[in-house]
Amino acid sequence: MHVFIVNPIAGGGFALKAEEALRSEMNRRHAPCVFLRTESPGHAEVLATQAALSGASAVISVGGDGTSLEVARGLVGKRAVLGIIPAGTGNDLVKTLGIPRDLKSALDVALNGTPRKVDAARINGKLFLNVAGLGFDVRVLDETERFKKHLRGLLPYLCGLVCAIVRYKPTHVRLTTDSGEQELDALICAAANGRYIGGGIAICPDASVEDGLLDVVVVRDQPRWKLPRYLPGLMMKRILKFRITSRVKAKRVEIDCPGARVQVDGEISPMDHVVVEALPGALQINLPG
Repeated sequence: MHVFIVNPIAGGGFALKAEEALRSEMNRRHAPCVFLRTESPGHAEVLATQAALSGASAVISVGGDGTSLEVARGLVGKRAVLGIIPAGTGNDLVKTLGIPRDLKSALDVALNGTPRKVDAARINGKLFLNVAGLGFDVRVLDETERFKKHLRGLLPYLCGLVCAIVRYKPTHVRLTTDSGEQELDALICAAANGRYIGGGIAICPDASVEDGLLDVVVVRDQPRWKLPRYLPGLMMKRILKFRITSRVKAKRVEIDCPGARVQVDGEISPMDHVVVEALPGALQINLPG
């Protein structure tokens, strides 16, 4: 039995249209399935846990990165495999995993893909899958919210990015990794398991979900007037080539950031102190063969 967990507000309602198409396709295939809809934040985790304990062979997330994260939290340590149908605004995780955006192709992978163990991570004790970060990317997410109702994919994030430049302020951090400690004003400070944020912006273009390590990417603060000169390189996956960027691989990173707001797979929370740990092979996901 396959259980689909649908976030009805994901993608500005696109997930509901995806659900209708998926129901039709599953009926055409005569495949046994159940569709469940989330009703509040955190509900997908509860539904996924219940589905796994009830013997579901695969639990399939239909929504964005936040929905996938909640479903994954409900499946860690259980036998059910995670499937992902990208139906949110950004859908950054699937870009790293190689899951297609087309609904039918993504469904084929979710139902018949190759189960593979991939890394996850933990921030202050809570699981995440893609990227945790603070600084400019949080400002971009704040600004992006007002564009999500009308645009999908990269466009709302590009609009948010332009607006964020006007309101940007640096974040002071003290960063401790396996390689040592540094203290600085940061434009971006991110612990990456996946490669992309913001609908396709490559925060760490060569990050791997199968190496058992986090990629800790730090971009030093710059005057606001200099920020636009870095945007083309950011969009062209050249962030690691900037002279103001450093990257280390680590199993654990600790960040002191009083008064900061941290985004975790697109969800923002206030955090003064952050501990991020890699969780090698923590999750089994159906991926393209």
